[in-house]
Amino acid sequence: MYEPGFDAYKHHIATYGPQDKFGYKDFIPMFKAERYDPAAWAELFKKAGAKYVVPVAEHHDGFAMYESGLSDWTAAKMGPHRDLIGDLAKAVRSAGLHFGLSSHRVEHNFFLGVGRAIPSDVNDPQYAAFYGPAHHWLTNKQGTPLDNDFTYVSSAWANDWLARGAELVDKYHPDIVYFDWWIGQASIRPNLIRFAAFYYNSSQKYSNHAGVINYKDYAMQEHAGVLDIERGQLGDLRPLPWQTDTSVGNKSWGYIKDETFKSPEFVVHQLIDIVSKNGNLLLNIGPRSDGTIPDEVQRVLLDVGAWLSLNGDAIYGTRPWKVYGEGPTKVAAGSFHDVDTTNYTSEDFRFTTKGDVLYAIGLAWPTKQDVIIRSLAPAAGTEPVQSVALLGSDARPQFQQRADGLHVQLPSEAPSKYAYVLRLTFGGTSR
Repeated sequence: MYEPGFDAYKHHIATYGPQDKFGYKDFIPMFKAERYDPAAWAELFKKAGAKYVVPVAEHHDGFAMYESGLSDWTAAKMGPHRDLIGDLAKAVRSAGLHFGLSSHRVEHNFFLGVGRAIPSDVNDPQYAAFYGPAHHWLTNKQGTPLDNDFTYVSSAWANDWLARGAELVDKYHPDIVYFDWWIGQASIRPNLIRFAAFYYNSSQKYSNHAGVINYKDYAMQEHAGVLDIERGQLGDLRPLPWQTDTSVGNKSWGYIKDETFKSPEFVVHQLIDIVSKNGNLLLNIGPRSDGTIPDEVQRVLLDVGAWLSLNGDAIYGTRPWKVYGEGPTKVAAGSFHDVDTTNYTSEDFRFTTKGDVLYAIGLAWPTKQDVIIRSLAPAAGTEPVQSVALLGSDARPQFQQRADGLHVQLPSEAPSKYAYVLRLTFGGTSR
């Protein structure tokens, strides 16, 4: 809305007027969350099979969704006039789920800088507490940002970032703290170290387990936090735990009209692939400004939850096997590769383990009932398979280990949509 050349910029002027008369701040009164029901949200998330919930405490825009003593620009003092985060924390924990928080404030340092390049309210000193510091972005004649140095952060602002992070920890005792990209910058890193020490020590007081910090790229050392891959995955198994964060919506992290959504099949397949590589999936949804969650989003979540209700033993509390999977279909490694176009075949399997049980997850139901799991060929050094069960089914598949792999005879119908799970035991460990 502050960048010439974008459709949103043109739409804003046509609908609300020029940005120096009506700016981002003027949308706040429209944000009322009048139908926000945290208990209903928590119930939905639990039905979806979620184990932890991580709402956005503050995004790049600098508007806090919680009761803050460090800012007047909060949902508790404007708009909804409600501590949205605090209310959700109570509901989520009452539902037996872990509660975390995400903070994207580190990028607010420069995020609204495009508003400096045009006549806008971002330049008005009376709104500096909301928009600032908003470093000026250099743009070409088409309004496209040029190479900019966003790394400068004043010590005062870096200390404010630290104070706000500490406030979140003190008020809400999150099990997880999710940070966006910029925490690895040299000007922030000293305070990141201070925050990590404070948070990890505090989490020992507030709960019986250590807290988790999610970081991106190279912002933290590997053993200091949990790596997060934005809208993407890893191509192979990673010995250390990691996480993918992505959204049900393909175009936006928030609510927009004419959004397109990932299919539940894609989400289930993505979850399976991630877990087989020692990862977790943090799945974002975009609620409306009235606090309701769109029906299309709810349908995706509930379909994923239905699959997990039958097959969750192969996901929850599992660990990776010696290989993550087999088959011809590979995912693109790295961030921003989560387009809903992956077509798995009946030869594609992903593996997880729990104790002495191996789960082989088939990503497509075969047209013929005989499937071969090649990683379980005797030559691969695998123990003899003792039993094979199909989760969600009373059928007991016939199986035989041959030189080319484990042959399994499946029933005529799949017990669940999207993917099926074979539960395998070995040697004398049949259960």
